[in-house]
Amino acid sequence: MTIVKYRNLAFRIFMLALAGCAEKPIVPGQPKTANLDLAPYTTREDCVDLIQGDRLDYRFESNAPVKFNIYYRDSNMIVEPITREGVVEDSGVFAPRISARYCLLWEASPTGALIGYSTNVRRGAR
Repeated sequence: MTIVKYRNLAFRIFMLALAGCAEKPIVPGQPKTANLDLAPYTTREDCVDLIQGDRLDYRFESNAPVKFNIYYRDSNMIVEPITREGVVEDSGVFAPRISARYCLLWEASPTGALIGYSTNVRRGAR
């Protein structure tokens, strides 16, 4: 790979990462719908702070198999209460057992993936 091609690739990767940061975050009480264009082997996540009693409704469809999980960090560990391998769609209602920042994460296969997803956080009684 020439230096020019390498710089072009690096710039594209940087712009994709920057575009990923510009997405509207998940906000409780405000349904979110988004589309992702994942290059081969890349990941994208969308995070929200949840507490016990909250409900996270999620749904997605992909044109190619992806790895999907919902995870949170507990000290130095990553805990994945929901994990799906090689799926093209999934939906559910996630109820957190502890208060934490939870992230939905998609990982593309060697072919990449186009993903459409929607989320909605319903707050529990406070």
